[in-house]
Amino acid sequence: MKVTSVADPILPLCQRLLPGRVAGLSLGLLKATALELAILAGHVLLYPSGIVQERRAAADPLPEPGAAAQLPTEAKPPVVLLHGFIDNRSVFVLLRRNLAQHGRQRVESLNYSPLTCDIRTAAELLGRHIEEICERTASERVDVVGHSLGGLIARYYVQRLGGDRRIRTLVTLGTPHAGTRVAPLANAHPIVRQMRPGSELIEELSRPAPGCRTYFVSFWSDLDHLMDPLESACVDHPDLQAENVRVSGIGHLAMPVHPAVASGIRQALDTVRPSDPVAARGGGLTVA
Repeated sequence: MKVTSVADPILPLCQRLLPGRVAGLSLGLLKATALELAILAGHVLLYPSGIVQERRAAADPLPEPGAAAQLPTEAKPPVVLLHGFIDNRSVFVLLRRNLAQHGRQRVESLNYSPLTCDIRTAAELLGRHIEEICERTASERVDVVGHSLGGLIARYYVQRLGGDRRIRTLVTLGTPHAGTRVAPLANAHPIVRQMRPGSELIEELSRPAPGCRTYFVSFWSDLDHLMDPLESACVDHPDLQAENVRVSGIGHLAMPVHPAVASGIRQALDTVRPSDPVAARGGGLTVA
C-alpha cells in the first residue's frame, strides 16, 4: 500500500533553510491549510445547490416483449454518498463526477437535516433510504461513502441496525470512529457530544459485532485538524473486516474532493470481497 503524498517543488529549498523535519511539517501544514481554505470557499459557493434532495433516477425500463436478449454484464452496486456535519450533498460534486466517469452510473447523494440531533435517528433514516434504493434499482446491496459524521451514521446503521445486510462496502473519509476531542466548546450540540471519545454511542460501536458482512475502508489523514487524536479516524474493532488507509498532506475538507483519494475510493469499491458473488480479484488498496 502506498501512502498519498503531495509533492511540492520548493520543498528542497525549505529543507536547506530549515531542519528537515520542521521544514517538511511546516510546508505540508501550510499547503494543506491553503487547500482547505480554497475548498471551503468553493464549498460555500456550491452549498445552496445541495440544500434540496436530489431527484431520484427512475429504475431501468423492462425490455419489450420479443426484444433481442442481451448478454448479462457485471452489475456494480449503487453508490450512496453521505455528507458530514452541517453540510449537504454539494460536497460530493467532484467525487460523484469522478465515479461516473469510471463506470459508476448509479450514484446517489443523500441529505439528512442539519437540525438532526441524534446519530441513531439519522442512521434509521439512512436505512429507509437504502431500502428504497435497493427496491428501485433491484439491487441486493449498495456501497456507501461517508464523509466525517456521514461515515459514523453509516457505521451505526451497519453495526446496530442490521445494515450489513444491505451495505457491501463502507468507505469512510475522516470519520471519528473512536471519537474526537477537537473543539470542546462545540459540546453544546448533542451530535458533537455523541462523537466524543467514551460517549454512549461510541461505546455502542465498540460492542461485539460477530458475523458483520460489511467491509470497511477508512481513509485517515495525518493533517486532519478535526481528528484528535488523528488515529481516531481508523476502524479498530476485532469483529469488523477493515482496512485503514493513511493519506498524507491532505486536510479534512479535502478528503471528498482530492483526486488521489477519489482514486483510492474507486479501488476500494471495485475490489471484489470474499463474500461477493463473483470470485475475488487479487490486489491490495493503493493510493497515490
